Amino acid sequence: MRIIIYTGKGGVGKTSMAAATACRIAKSGKKVLVMSTDQAHSLGDSFDVKVGKEPTQITDRLYALEIDSVYESERSWGSIKGYFKELLTLKGGSGIEVEELLVFPGLEELFSMFKILDVYESGEYDTLIVDCAPTGETLQLLKYPERLSGLIRKILPIKKKGVKTVGPVVEKLAKIPMPEEGVFDDIEYLLDKMMRLQELLLNKDVVSLRVVTTPEKIVISEARRNFTCLYLFHYNVDAVIVNHIYPDAAMEGYFSKWIKLQEDGLREIRESFSEVPKFYVELQKKELRTPEMLSEMGEVIFGETDPDEVLFRQEIYTVDKENTCLRIYLPFAEKDEMELRQQGREVLVGVKNERRCFPIPEEFDEMEIAGAGFEEGYLKIRFA
Repeated sequence: MRIIIYTGKGGVGKTSMAAATACRIAKSGKKVLVMSTDQAHSLGDSFDVKVGKEPTQITDRLYALEIDSVYESERSWGSIKGYFKELLTLKGGSGIEVEELLVFPGLEELFSMFKILDVYESGEYDTLIVDCAPTGETLQLLKYPERLSGLIRKILPIKKKGVKTVGPVVEKLAKIPMPEEGVFDDIEYLLDKMMRLQELLLNKDVVSLRVVTTPEKIVISEARRNFTCLYLFHYNVDAVIVNHIYPDAAMEGYFSKWIKLQEDGLREIRESFSEVPKFYVELQKKELRTPEMLSEMGEVIFGETDPDEVLFRQEIYTVDKENTCLRIYLPFAEKDEMELRQQGREVLVGVKNERRCFPIPEEFDEMEIAGAGFEEGYLKIRFA
């Protein structure tokens, strides 16, 4: 099964590109599900069909789904939510404010990501296309499984042991109910699911991310940052789709000054993403709103290329034993916006406000960072 995730700045046409890709792949005979994780869903609008939280059939082999994050949250919480609710209502009533307190930042988005894992493990479809929220929210979604699972993995054994040994005493003296074994079972289940999700998202034979941009300078800048951060977290970007290109005929008269701006933008895209396959989409005369129009657009975008294939693969993290160095692919990262330091047996790499820890190989166990530099898009970290 293939999973293709579309991301990019809001308003660049991610939903249309995702829907067109789904139509193109379904037309080749594969069973396809296209799914939206954006809270402001527009997938149903693209197909001109009402789409809900369960797969809706669009054509013979194409289905669409708009994730209801509240519904997915309720499915995933189990007895964990019940325990927190018991704590919060211990001294007072159970009003709507308690329900609001139980909505932890990022959890609903994480439960939305679990849907990707559920679809993959069901094996019901040949291809899953994911229309993600705008760039910032997408990056938060993709980082969440790794960060939260690491935190829970460190805390859970301590808390579980503590509840068994001193829990009854604390419960009696403080009159605070201790979590039952089922709560820890649910947390372990969520942890296991996060680990499986993380493993899936990093499987480059299965998962590809595709960045949608337009030729405007501001949008290109965000696409470059997005590209760097995705590589920082080991995700494989296998294509860039350049949408909303104005045809020459549309640039005459009043819009003539946009000709050079667009040319500059397209040149910057070619230079910035030189190795990655790029697909160019002109602004259409009509709004893309039906499966028929989206299917035609899929043909226009990809031509003879099979969009279901992994279109590009870049080695992100390599160990050079001979020269005792790590090489991490970080395209577009600037030296003055980077952070690099050693934390025990890990190397912390930061690009602007994004940070990631990389394990230091066993071969370099007794060594420290001796220097670093950029070489053809790779951050090269030397040890001695």
